[in-house]
Amino acid sequence: MWFDQEGDFLELSIVRKKGYFRQIGPDVYERVDMQGRVIGFAVFNFLKHDREPVEIPWDLSRLTVG
Repeated sequence: MWFDQEGDFLELSIVRKKGYFRQIGPDVYERVDMQGRVIGFAVFNFLKHDREPVEIPWDLSRLTVG
C-alpha cells in the first residue's frame, strides 16, 4: 500500500508486475496485468473520499495473487 499525500493518491498493489490502470468508478481504478487479471487498485483524490465511501467492485475470478 502506498499513499502520496501531495498527489492525494492511494495505491494498493496485490502483485508486483507490469500492468496498466482501468477506470472502474469515479476516481477509482483497477490495475491489471497484460492478461486482464487484477493486480491492484488505486484511488485518486483519496482524501476527498474521507467522508464518502469508496466502492471497489471485487470480481475475485480476475484477481491475481502471487
